Amino acid sequence: MLALVLAGCSPERYPQTALLPLSDFARIGDHVQDQTFYWAVGVFVLVEGALLYAIFRFRGRPDDPEPKQVHGNTTVEIIWTIIPALILAFIAVPTVKGIFLTNARPGPDALRIEVVGHQWWWEFRYPEAGVVTANELVIPAGRTVELIQHSADVIHSFWPPRFAGKRDVFPGRETRLWFKADSTGLYPGQCAEFCGIQHAEMKATVEAMPAAEFEDWLAAEARAQEAGTSNLGAETFAGACAKCHGLAGQGDIGRRLQGNKVLSNAKTIEQIVRNGLPPRPGRLGMPPVGKDWEERQLTALTAYLQKEFLNGG
Repeated sequence: MLALVLAGCSPERYPQTALLPLSDFARIGDHVQDQTFYWAVGVFVLVEGALLYAIFRFRGRPDDPEPKQVHGNTTVEIIWTIIPALILAFIAVPTVKGIFLTNARPGPDALRIEVVGHQWWWEFRYPEAGVVTANELVIPAGRTVELIQHSADVIHSFWPPRFAGKRDVFPGRETRLWFKADSTGLYPGQCAEFCGIQHAEMKATVEAMPAAEFEDWLAAEARAQEAGTSNLGAETFAGACAKCHGLAGQGDIGRRLQGNKVLSNAKTIEQIVRNGLPPRPGRLGMPPVGKDWEERQLTALTAYLQKEFLNGG
């Protein structure tokens, strides 16, 4: 039974774990958790040990006399007040230190990426390169990245568990998160704040690349998005639209896109995406999912919608 339980802790079976940190930020939180756990284990062993000793050493017997009545012991009360206070102090020191470290601002060499939370997808912007991605955060390993975050609608929480702790994302307010990945690979992320009907599907991936490979990717993506030949339209549809309209455009929750003549007019698409649609009897409304999108992202989505759902693919 123990072997089966431990098998469920495998990172291959559950990759979205915070117990195997892959960045400096994540290790700060992991250190605080370890210290707290060790103190908690010590307290548990001592308290449960004393309890078991008292149960068996002083258990009642039929011929026991009436126990001596006491009304407090100053020495004991001082001891059991001081010991918990010391334990809390020992936990507080690494905790407060970790709070200051994780809230510090990184240096000027950090790569700054804008993160925008939407219902129900993540938008990542690389302002220096003019690149936008949907649900795919690509970063260089070995270099600190600073995520400058806000929400386009409701409160979200960006959580890349292998790299950093959760950080809430608010409308009208900026929050920041930084970390430096020390491993390459593809890792999951998640919205950790309930934000609506498709909250569970508000996922992201974090891809850490070698620094040189990242620079090549960023330059190639900038050229492709400028020329309109990137996958930005498909990525945006999968992130922003498919949660309601379905990957095949058949309208799982929202309206049917497949063959919808509304898609023939780019201006109409822009108006709907930027302003949304009010609900009508028998029909759900649509939030303004793209009210703050950059023009190239809207253009890419429009081209993808017309190609896939209006012109037969």
